[in-house]
Amino acid sequence: MPEQKSPPSEMIRVPTALIPVVKELSKLHREGHTIALLQGLEELLSRFDSNIDIDVAPSSKSVLQRELKLETKLEAISGQLEKLSRAISSNRYNSQPKQRRQANPYQLSPVELQALPPENLAPRLGLSPSSLAPEREKLTTKEFISWTRNRDPRGIGWEWNAKDGLYHPVK
Repeated sequence: MPEQKSPPSEMIRVPTALIPVVKELSKLHREGHTIALLQGLEELLSRFDSNIDIDVAPSSKSVLQRELKLETKLEAISGQLEKLSRAISSNRYNSQPKQRRQANPYQLSPVELQALPPENLAPRLGLSPSSLAPEREKLTTKEFISWTRNRDPRGIGWEWNAKDGLYHPVK
């Protein structure tokens, strides 16, 4: 049976001002920086107040003021995204210890990986969920861990646990 293709990317509409930001996010995701990117974005977005209560009539003065503020914030986010991109590209998100601690707003503690069900691990390894089990069954445990390590974007090996039905990361 031929390997199933991964589903096509989901298309979304974004405001014109966000197009360059979304393109940059997509590029970083394709380069395998998804986890670091999500951490940096979470920190960045937490800095902005999302609990805004305003009159939403399009012609209202508060909407026009908010649009101006939003435009300013989008410019700030775009600038921060550029910094995040540079930080990721310069490997500031690696897990190797630093010689000295730098004042970097994107310096985060490493994410502890949790056990994953087959439907979550398969896309991470570039597979369909139905193709994961046959590989696991034909390889020894050590071979499977090595095989997954070679396919994982962060080089992590995965081991099957039949008791809980999950794949656990192997360090």
